[in-house]
Amino acid sequence: MLLSLAAATVRFGGRPVLDAVDLDVAEHETVCVLGPSGSGKSTLLRAVAGLQPLDAGRVSLDGHDQTRVPAHRREVGLMFQDHQLFPQRDVGGNVAFGLRMRGAAKARQQADVRELLELVGLPGAERRAVAALSGGEQQRVALARALAPRPRLLMLDEPLGQLDRSLRERLVVELRELFSRLGTTVLAVTHDQGEAFALADRVVVMRDGRIAQSGTPLEVWQRPADEFVARFLGFGNVVTATVTGTAADTPWGKLPVPEGAPQGKRSLLVRPAGVRLVPPGAGLPCTVTARTFRGTHVTVHLRPGHDGPRLEAACALREAPEAGAAVGVEFDPAEVVVLG
Repeated sequence: MLLSLAAATVRFGGRPVLDAVDLDVAEHETVCVLGPSGSGKSTLLRAVAGLQPLDAGRVSLDGHDQTRVPAHRREVGLMFQDHQLFPQRDVGGNVAFGLRMRGAAKARQQADVRELLELVGLPGAERRAVAALSGGEQQRVALARALAPRPRLLMLDEPLGQLDRSLRERLVVELRELFSRLGTTVLAVTHDQGEAFALADRVVVMRDGRIAQSGTPLEVWQRPADEFVARFLGFGNVVTATVTGTAADTPWGKLPVPEGAPQGKRSLLVRPAGVRLVPPGAGLPCTVTARTFRGTHVTVHLRPGHDGPRLEAACALREAPEAGAAVGVEFDPAEVVVLG
């Protein structure tokens, strides 16, 4: 493994904000750490970078313990959300900063700056003033500067957090293609699930300083580890249920569950795609309370007739019923997850 954390612990005022975390990142892998504010994700990043000392545990890079290695000696690049570009330097001067600190020759600096700016989509921008750049352009310059010293590990702290959604969605695709082309190993922190799932080979969800779940984006999305992870990912259809065989007793009635599901009292998730709307008189009677346009579909908000927990259904744009409409609801067992 290129990066290994073993029982990494950081305490503030006696309280663990990073609580005995074990995490490995393989060479050429992109790992995104997700979590709400205060979950410990940024502290994890700072601990790896050497900006936050550990109270216990170990950080290793390529098998070498980093405990006594200062931040500027670790072969890592770090890019913050606010870019932290030098306003007094032009674009070329910003990108060349790390190369100059490492004593690279002037000709080498110029060649590398030119190559990196082409890679991030800003060819010929060496003499442009930082203040004249758009937010997206500043993001690209910050990325080029972080990549310039050819770090073994590139770390990103909310890398696209200050950009508007359309620009974020475009840049995240470009970043994934760039990291793949360069073979860069990446550890990124973000609170944006869409950004993490689009960028990462592996997603790590944190809660209260610990890892709640780690897996590929598809694994985490399809099978959240528990109710916390499910709700953090935006799933609202989570209830307590009693599972017996291939059925579960829930506040919405008896629901089908996949074969081999854990038995007994459990938390149960129904993805919105598994809430099927049928004509009134069939299934669970519900009333449509609202509709939310999501771009590719409409989220239909439902109130069961017996005042059970509310439901969300994902509907095609042309099939979403109006608010106030009476509908029935049936459940697709392929979209029902019995949480661990």
